[in-house]
Amino acid sequence: MVTGPDRGTDERHSLGRLVSQLSEQGARLVRAEIDLAKAEMAARAKQAGIGIGLLVGAGLFGFFAFATLIATAVLGLSNAVDAWLAALIVAVVLLIITAILGLLGKNRLQSGMPPTPEAAKENVKLDVEAVKGGIRS
Repeated sequence: MVTGPDRGTDERHSLGRLVSQLSEQGARLVRAEIDLAKAEMAARAKQAGIGIGLLVGAGLFGFFAFATLIATAVLGLSNAVDAWLAALIVAVVLLIITAILGLLGKNRLQSGMPPTPEAAKENVKLDVEAVKGGIRS
């Protein structure tokens, strides 16, 4: 039984419009998820950069502490006076600074690992489930 030519044309037009809207919304959704992943990765990269900077600082202070310890040994052997004690105190202070910066840098790096966009991954999973649910309905 034929219901008329207008109804078939309207259904095709509506289906075409629906497919077009689905395509547009899918593209917007993908762009939004990519933007979220970029934002997450940028935040984690910033944390890693801070941690690396602190470790570089620790390495620099460690280098100076080692140089000061060498100078302390030289002063202690050559003079056997109070000058070596002053150099030893400076070396200990530098080593304490090195240890503090090293621990801070290590903690920063560990808190930012692994550098994966967790929220974006979770949103993609939810999107896939929503699409699957919509197709089944």
